[in-house]
Amino acid sequence: MEREELLSKLRERIVRFAASYMQRDAAEDLAQEVLMLLHEKYAHLERAEDLLPLSLQIVRFKIMSLRRKSVRRGEYTQVSITDLPLPDLDANPADYVERKQMLERLHQAVGQLGERCRELIRLKLQGKSFPEIQKIMGARAINTIYTWDHRCRKHLLELMGGDWDKQ
Repeated sequence: MEREELLSKLRERIVRFAASYMQRDAAEDLAQEVLMLLHEKYAHLERAEDLLPLSLQIVRFKIMSLRRKSVRRGEYTQVSITDLPLPDLDANPADYVERKQMLERLHQAVGQLGERCRELIRLKLQGKSFPEIQKIMGARAINTIYTWDHRCRKHLLELMGGDWDKQ
């Protein structure tokens, strides 16, 4: 019973120490990991004077490990998507006019495309994958669809007045 009481008090100390550096639930998880490590590798230690400094040192190492992992993943520099402002698309009249003219040119250019190209673009806009488009359009090989797509996009860009080589 003395060992269980010692481990219970030790757990409380570990959680309090870790909670001063991180959130409470993470500190409890960390304390559990440390206790498991003490049980597996340091079962020969019985006294609180031996276990407490060792457990706090292990906690320090684990906290530093978690922080390094967090930095590697870029978790400290991430910005929540809800914190980013949405751009006001109508704020700049020049951008609005440019977008409107681009849409008009696109509408006219799509109208000048052949039926196959219009169908291919329609299916892509519906989110269909190339294998799905292959089945719908009855092409024998997927490379045929890739070729049609390349040619249609090139032709569309030319009709809109763009230069394919600069793309």
